[in-house]
Amino acid sequence: MGRKKIQIKPIKDERNRQVTFLKRKYGLMKKAYELSVLCDCEIALIIFNSNNKLVQYASTDIDKILLKYTEVKKLNKNFFFLYVLYNLLRHYIFNQGLFEKIFLLHIVQ
Repeated sequence: MGRKKIQIKPIKDERNRQVTFLKRKYGLMKKAYELSVLCDCEIALIIFNSNNKLVQYASTDIDKILLKYTEVKKLNKNFFFLYVLYNLLRHYIFNQGLFEKIFLLHIVQ
């Protein structure tokens, strides 16, 4: 027989909320550790509890992981900007009838 399914909603009782937080935090950190070991990946876990206390876990150096994250985020932002710009230019060229002219110029050369 399995466990009873609980309803996911805010816990009103402060003591029960703290106990649940501690248990689930431990379980989440254990899963993060297991995932990092089994799959050889870097993991950074950042949690602020209801009292704004920081709890963190990192499989390696957290600063290196966060730096890597910000670099990837910058690349994704730049890629997205270029993608949008490309599509705008493509639609502009197509809608202005310039597509055929550019295509013909390319063929002539």
